[in-house]
Amino acid sequence: MKTIRIGTRGSRLALAQAEDVRSRLAALFPDTAFETVTIKTTGDKILDAPLSKIGDKGLFTKELEQELLAGTIDCAVHSMKDMPTKLPDGLGIVAVTERLDPRDVLVSKNGKKLSDFNAGDTIATSSLRRRAQIMALVPGIRVVDMRGNIITRMEKLQANAEIDGMILAHAGIARLGMDRVITEIIATEQVLPPVGQAALAIESRAGDRETNKYFTALNHEQTEKEISCERAFLARLEGGCQVPIAALCRMQGPSLHLSGLVASLDGNIIFRDRISGGPDEAEALGTKLAETLLEAGAQKILDEIYRC
Repeated sequence: MKTIRIGTRGSRLALAQAEDVRSRLAALFPDTAFETVTIKTTGDKILDAPLSKIGDKGLFTKELEQELLAGTIDCAVHSMKDMPTKLPDGLGIVAVTERLDPRDVLVSKNGKKLSDFNAGDTIATSSLRRRAQIMALVPGIRVVDMRGNIITRMEKLQANAEIDGMILAHAGIARLGMDRVITEIIATEQVLPPVGQAALAIESRAGDRETNKYFTALNHEQTEKEISCERAFLARLEGGCQVPIAALCRMQGPSLHLSGLVASLDGNIIFRDRISGGPDEAEALGTKLAETLLEAGAQKILDEIYRC
């Protein structure tokens, strides 16, 4: 029996994502064996520093990609939001899974909603994107870095009396069956998610048709269009973990609707706009919205951040 090896990070969430892919492939191709291979990435090894301080090119993907190129694994399952816009030569995203809820959620103590937070309260997140938007929503709020897997973050929240709440991705909570911990699902009008949140990317060797036929069976066309629009937006801005950039594209009827923003690190300046068009224009829409924000003044924000 042929065996297909699926590479994944070792966190509980990453393993759950990989198992979802493995079980779906096994159901579609019962004559093929599918197994998961756990690989530790740079982002998993360095947990005592903010992501923005340790670089942003493939923090959670590089080691998996090296194993792909070496032939140790046949595909890698990633959270789409972790994928750089430029991939190594010889590799490509061969499937995008159907997206879950892309919104962020608030997990807080004593049922405290986002509207209940005031200046001086403390909220935790490892994301500059979330930090900037929360600081814009609640002037004077204190934002602290918190990294680690979801379980670890929950433990840190409960152990630290000075932290009132934290923000996480709804999709990650849902994949672990932990919806009960959610205090509030945050509207995208308040906090726009990162590019690709809630979708999975299956990365494989480009041109390996014999192997890729398995993975393409899991591709979700609507999600693929939405993600390609968002990634074109990000690529034009050349953004990563060091820049507060957010975007969300949704297909409504026959049209794609993309919202995007670029913010200063302190959230004092935010450029935000939206654009709509047909699904055959997905990448062009993303590029066009990025250029609109750059012309509106976002270029100055990017120049300032990259100069630091």
